[in-house]
Amino acid sequence: MDTQRKNSLGPFIILTFIYFIVGFLTTVNGQFQGPLKITFLSQVDELKNTLTTLISFFFFLGYLLNSSLGGKWINTHGYKKTLIRALTVMVAGLLMYSLSSWFVVNYGDACLQIANDTIPYGYFIFLLGSYLMGTSAALLQVVINPYVAAYELPHTQPVQRMNIVCAINSFGTTIAPFFVTGVIFAGVALESITATQLMVPFFLITLCVLVTTLITSRLNLPDLQETRANSREKLKHSIWSFRHLTLGVVAIFFYVGAEVAVGVNVNLHAMELIESGKGLSFFGRHHLILWGLDLGIPALLATLYWGGLMVGRLIFSLFNNITPRILLTVTTSIAAILTLIAIISDNLWILVSVGLCHSVMWSCIFTLAIKGLKKYTSKASGIFMMGVFGGAVFPVLQGILADTLGGWQWTWLIVVVCELYMLYYAQIGSRIKDEECQ
Repeated sequence: MDTQRKNSLGPFIILTFIYFIVGFLTTVNGQFQGPLKITFLSQVDELKNTLTTLISFFFFLGYLLNSSLGGKWINTHGYKKTLIRALTVMVAGLLMYSLSSWFVVNYGDACLQIANDTIPYGYFIFLLGSYLMGTSAALLQVVINPYVAAYELPHTQPVQRMNIVCAINSFGTTIAPFFVTGVIFAGVALESITATQLMVPFFLITLCVLVTTLITSRLNLPDLQETRANSREKLKHSIWSFRHLTLGVVAIFFYVGAEVAVGVNVNLHAMELIESGKGLSFFGRHHLILWGLDLGIPALLATLYWGGLMVGRLIFSLFNNITPRILLTVTTSIAAILTLIAIISDNLWILVSVGLCHSVMWSCIFTLAIKGLKKYTSKASGIFMMGVFGGAVFPVLQGILADTLGGWQWTWLIVVVCELYMLYYAQIGSRIKDEECQ
């Protein structure tokens, strides 16, 4: 009876759907960099790229500061209650998004002066919303990742199950750019976007997440005791004593930094090329022309990138005989080579092709990092998610470099550095010492 319930598809489907929401809203958050650059930062010159990329910085700051809280909540309250709390934080973040737009519309003159730049207070409210959204996404993944890895389904391996939920997550990230372009802004040219257009869509998304929260609270989600410690139980080792986990946190820091940098900053690079009249060419010859200066080309590039992650995860979820170490070694090597070619040729179409390689890196690193941890797993998941802060650091660092260098082309060397560290983790850092997991 217990085995039958354990192998039920129900909980797996619930968590997969919530993971879809996480991916969708994470990318929606990043895709608002371009529109907010126009609506909130129109009077900013010197710090425009830096302030724009701060949207992603505050999103991922939530991972750094609050991920460990998720592990504590799981050990104290269990998986389901932690899941509901995380969804509630997401609702609060979405309400902040709506409030930021309302504030700019009604109090547009309320601004903060920094050097020669004038920044509306609504921008800072949006940053708060981005921070809450990142906190929610972190808490949700602290629940979902170890649960999916440990929740045994017939004829599947942990890395397979991770690839399945990550593929659905990637479906959310794939449709998000065109949701922003075609639904929220309904094809409006980028330079014509106003803050008024943001309020209602955000409020409707908030209602959808609220309904999801209420439905989830009534569904059965069996606890997995073997993956978490009792709230009163004292663990023998420090969570940081596991070398493969600690280096895995660093690996995920570099991975998410690379993933997010391409996913959100390729839009800004594309906008730069279009505005400069260079266009976006296929190997220097054929130019793609879409909707002039609107969101069409940047959205297409982002969709191809996130779509590559989705396709790659779907494909590799079919294989159960490839080890995470080999998979991570091959994909990081190919990604580094493709990125270097894209930099030298200044070709964004090649750059977004690394999405296929990035598709399996998360599941490989997570599977390698928590291997053999048993009762330390839920706590390790919280620590692991702190590494997602790389998604805040590297895009902002790119923005600063773009302002300094006067363009985006050579800033993509940051991604190459990230790929090389993950290659090191695959070959050396992920190996477990016998005494660590005793």
